[in-house]
Amino acid sequence: MFFLDRFLQKFVVTGRLSVIEAGGELYEYGPDDDIDVTPVTVALTNSALSWKLALNPYLYLGEAYMDGTLQIRRGTLWDLLDLCGRNLVLHGPTRHGRLTRLAMRLLHRVRQANSRVRARRNVAHHYDLSIDLYRAFLDSDLQYSCAYFRTPHMELDAAQRAKKRHIAAKLLIHRNHRILDIGCGFGGLAIELAGRYSVRVDGVTLSREQLAVATNRATEAGVAEDTRFSLTDYRDIAGLYDRIVSVGVLEHVGTPHYPEFFAKVRELLAPGGVALIHTIGSLTEPRAGNSWIQKYIFPGGYVPSLSEVMPAIEASGLIVTDVEVLRLHYAETLRHWRERFHENWPHIAHLYDERFRRMWEFYLAACEMEFRYDGLAVFQIQLSNTLETVPLTRDYIKDAEEGLMAQMRKDESKGDPALERA
Repeated sequence: MFFLDRFLQKFVVTGRLSVIEAGGELYEYGPDDDIDVTPVTVALTNSALSWKLALNPYLYLGEAYMDGTLQIRRGTLWDLLDLCGRNLVLHGPTRHGRLTRLAMRLLHRVRQANSRVRARRNVAHHYDLSIDLYRAFLDSDLQYSCAYFRTPHMELDAAQRAKKRHIAAKLLIHRNHRILDIGCGFGGLAIELAGRYSVRVDGVTLSREQLAVATNRATEAGVAEDTRFSLTDYRDIAGLYDRIVSVGVLEHVGTPHYPEFFAKVRELLAPGGVALIHTIGSLTEPRAGNSWIQKYIFPGGYVPSLSEVMPAIEASGLIVTDVEVLRLHYAETLRHWRERFHENWPHIAHLYDERFRRMWEFYLAACEMEFRYDGLAVFQIQLSNTLETVPLTRDYIKDAEEGLMAQMRKDESKGDPALERA
């Protein structure tokens, strides 16, 4: 307990954390009069856990919660991670020296060497789980990416619809456009664009489960002729597209492949085309990813800083026409997912064991904490291959969104269920 005790004495400056070590001795940290932070008590049931937590808390905290060797006796898992996050903010970002940065770059190249075979295996690890799991915590359209909260108290389904409108507005879609959706997920955005704008959408994914769900949903929505979903690596796509959208894919590409990715976008984008890249990003300098997330949730994944993305875009010949940083939108999205997962677990408990439940609960709560306190956000990077395609001011985005909402209300008044999804 010696090393963990020394670490926590320095780390916990707000909130009250009590730790019962394996031998039963109680250690307490932080002020006991902080009413803004819920007090937390944890018990360590393994004598080796204390030095592991001191050595690498990002990895071993999640593992201990999954395995039950860390038990929360007072408060909840979220209370514990919230307390950790608030203290992370007070200590400020970690600054790395030159040797550390060099070692990180070398490690990144090894971990993120996402060949076609490895990329498909990594995707299958996370996305080829039961669709019932995702239905248990996602919105009704199965949007598995950051929602867009136009107002603070929006419900999740409304915020996901707003996200799709926001993306569509930035794409400047016109009738008969050919659109490519790289990483189409469960098909919601592609189906929406095809049904709303009378366009042809090709969606590609590396997940067999997502492919099956997206294909069936397109048929049910009556847009099967206007959507084509396939199991295709972005490196193998051919043709020209008026618009390209990629939501939540860049995190899985790997920094060594950024030049290849953006060169491919440039190759596929028709003259006067527009592309939108929506990705989780770090607001800090490049840093090592969360080791627990990389091991258990997203193998091969990495959250880039803008400084790692922009050189590859510039080298590709694409023009950056807009960059928007969505702050805290993903934190709110994850809060909704976390609450829904907890509420609906009894309906899917027959699919997975208790260790999986604790793993998924930790995943959602830890990611929410990182977006609230540890410098993560979402970047929407708009690209084109000409200077003239995108309007000179951003007014068109708001105008397009308001126009679409007005059309939605009109469609709903007519009782058109195919358009009410927008």
